[in-house]
Amino acid sequence: MNEHAADRLSPVLRPVRAGNGFEEALQQILQVMRLGLVAQGERLPAERELAERLQISRVTLREVLKVLADQGLVESRRGRYGGTFVLARPATAGEDELRRRVAAVDVEDVLRFREVLEVGAAGLCAAYGLGGEDAGRLRAALAATHDAPLADYRRLDTMLHLTLAELSGSATLAAQYAAVRATVNDLLDCIPLLVRNLEHSQQQHTALVEAVLDGDAEGAREVMREHCCGTAALLRGFLA
Repeated sequence: MNEHAADRLSPVLRPVRAGNGFEEALQQILQVMRLGLVAQGERLPAERELAERLQISRVTLREVLKVLADQGLVESRRGRYGGTFVLARPATAGEDELRRRVAAVDVEDVLRFREVLEVGAAGLCAAYGLGGEDAGRLRAALAATHDAPLADYRRLDTMLHLTLAELSGSATLAAQYAAVRATVNDLLDCIPLLVRNLEHSQQQHTALVEAVLDGDAEGAREVMREHCCGTAALLRGFLA
């Protein structure tokens, strides 16, 4: 990719935040492709340049590129004129369904409302404290997500978040969260499950539960905010 072509990526490619490096890097590269800034058949910037622009490690970048390759969006070619090339992207039934669902909702509104509810629930649970049976419920919900088969992961992930909302002590918050989570799941069901993202989510889940049970309200809110931003980054990437 020549200097002029690289310059046109400047409005999109920018350093990602440390908390969600994989998800935000994936979002940005997907956006580059969806906007046509790198056309079908054209080569993405070299790994070194991409890693520098995004301020991520080469290892994380390669995980992002592998996801894109697994989804049939790019291919790696070896040799003097090799690199990572953007492929033609045929529409699939999943994408058609996703577009239909996206057209029916205000995605940004849903994502922001979800973040407000989730961050608030995490802070409330930590501030007021969970003990005995409630703490056991939260630990059990977290444990159920560990090593869950991919087919069950989103259901168990949902149960963990719903449990936290219920334990906040606000029935209204829990009901509103259940409704918004159903909408989020409709969108998540139309994008691929990414193992790297699930591993990262599990780390955040663990940190979240630890903060809640330690009574660290600010820490719990911050972890939950990062977690919601990671999911939002993935959805924005695939929905763009």
